[in-house]
Amino acid sequence: MSLGVLALTLLIAGGAAAAEETNILHFQTAGVETVLNVEEQPQEYREKLKKTDDVLYSAETLEEAEDDKADLWGYTNLGIAHVDNHLNIREKPGEGEKLVGKMPKDTACEILEEADGWAHIKSGKVEGYVSLDYLYTEEAAEARAKEVVTTIATVNTTTLKVRGEPNTNSIVLTLVPIEEELEVVNLLDGWAEIMLDDDQAFVSLDYVDIEEKLGTAVSMKELMYGQGVSNTRVDLVQFAKKYVGNPYVWGGVSLTKGADCSGFVLSVYKQFGISLPHSSRAQAGYGTKINASEAQPGDLFFYAKNGTINHVAIYIGNGQVVHASSPRTGIKISNAYYRTPAAVRRILP
Repeated sequence: MSLGVLALTLLIAGGAAAAEETNILHFQTAGVETVLNVEEQPQEYREKLKKTDDVLYSAETLEEAEDDKADLWGYTNLGIAHVDNHLNIREKPGEGEKLVGKMPKDTACEILEEADGWAHIKSGKVEGYVSLDYLYTEEAAEARAKEVVTTIATVNTTTLKVRGEPNTNSIVLTLVPIEEELEVVNLLDGWAEIMLDDDQAFVSLDYVDIEEKLGTAVSMKELMYGQGVSNTRVDLVQFAKKYVGNPYVWGGVSLTKGADCSGFVLSVYKQFGISLPHSSRAQAGYGTKINASEAQPGDLFFYAKNGTINHVAIYIGNGQVVHASSPRTGIKISNAYYRTPAAVRRILP
């Protein structure tokens, strides 16, 4: 029986239709008697219901409580990836089954079903199966989600100006396209302080939608590279993508324990016999300058702040880059134009 369609009069212990057990409430609607078990209601309402004597409760009150319980950042049965880097999503339950995507550390999914140690899940655009051994569920998932949930500003205008200070007279640091998601550090009067990779910047609240969000899975399509490229480029891109989900560490060069943007590029390229300096600005002087439209997997995209190169990413094909973004997000895959590229360089043959 749905509580959301009826205005219910609850008769608590001592009322006209009281139950013998204090955890059980009887009520009547249109002459039909129904039993309500207090212990099955959302926790925040249990004690209130037990202690209340001859008080009327509306269906709307209980429906709101049920909605709060059911809607955890958009999830009704929340799961959180409990891994050090990423959790494999497979087409069918089983370690040998085809990979369809990956859930980076602390990303979320909707658990559709559980059986034999596997969870059928949906995370973002990816649906498949993950091992329950590497998934926070129920109360543990909610507790972990509260620790890692991020406030996101989603761009709702064609091109958004990102500024150095929270005012329209401030210098424009870069331009961001519609639907791009920006990590919010703080909300000010009319402005959102955001993370632009590892730099702080500001965007007007007039041109973004603010909400709390949990990260989601990356599909194998998003992890794919372009066709018709050299084996070296294919191998480099596949190697770089293995570290998605690993931490960002300022000044770091470790692909597993932590790297910053140029440290990540340096360490990936080093595996293929190419030495680069530990500075995005210095790396921008290597190789050959090309147009972004000419980019192939393995080429480097550079981004600037106040006209000075301050961030670098590896192009992986399909309009995407992999990069060590920020302490919050670690190594991730982004739209190559999530901010305006300042330069694109070709170092690989």
